[in-house]
Amino acid sequence: MDAFNYLAVLLSIIIGLGLTQVLSATGRLIRGREHVRPYWPPLLWAAILIVIYVQVWWSMFGLRAHQGWTFLAFLLVLLQTVTLYMMAALVLPEQVDERGVDLHEHYARHAPWFFGFFAATLVVSVVKEVVLEGRLPERANLAFHAVLFSAALAGALVRRPSVHRAIAMVCALGISAYIALLFARLR
Repeated sequence: MDAFNYLAVLLSIIIGLGLTQVLSATGRLIRGREHVRPYWPPLLWAAILIVIYVQVWWSMFGLRAHQGWTFLAFLLVLLQTVTLYMMAALVLPEQVDERGVDLHEHYARHAPWFFGFFAATLVVSVVKEVVLEGRLPERANLAFHAVLFSAALAGALVRRPSVHRAIAMVCALGISAYIALLFARLR
């Protein structure tokens, strides 16, 4: 087993747990739908997270050629999956019971942390590139990171629901464009 395959095991576990978290929470909402007061932004974010997890998994294949792994390099790759997991842990409620759940209230309560982890994910992604490749990400990649980081910062700091609805839509479109333009093919 080479170094990448060895290291990829732990990364794969965390990605799998994050996907499981989002999918399980979605299933709970569907099963308890009569007790759920819907609000679409966290549902869109749950879908976005699923896409992000698939993209991260997809892009990790490019790490197979990296030689000379260091603890710091692996720690940064691992930290990126951990911050994504924390987003998954916050995006939808853990429980749906007879008392009901208000998705808007849940989202508003957890948005600063959710977007803080989103911002951290983006920062770690850039730092990871610097540590692994010795340079900043390519210009288009860095531009997407900057736009998404700005949205994450706004999401963490601004409380107005209209702003959060706009952020969800902008990020959904931005992440779709990011994947279509930069990660359409396995490298």
